[in-house]
Amino acid sequence: MAGHFELVDAPDGGYRVKLIDGNGNLMAISVTFPTKRAAAAGVTKAREIAGTGLIRDLSESQDSEPLKQPPVRQHVKAPKNIGVLGSGRPTGATGLKRARTHY
Repeated sequence: MAGHFELVDAPDGGYRVKLIDGNGNLMAISVTFPTKRAAAAGVTKAREIAGTGLIRDLSESQDSEPLKQPPVRQHVKAPKNIGVLGSGRPTGATGLKRARTHY
């Protein structure tokens, strides 16, 4: 489920960044940034935090179980005995050819 960031005008001047999920729901809104460049830097920082940040439960409620951290996805190298599909290149654990990425 992909989402996106929206750059919007802040009511008191400057800019804010909204984080919108794949269904169009507002997930978060940033502090006010003075410039668009600063807002873009804020998005970069939010991406870093979201990718590595832990969950800290500061709520007063003790009704539920403690939060468990989701498993961290790690890249695992395919074994050397994985076959090839026509190209002579390793195909990876799924048996599918690797996609080429163009920048």
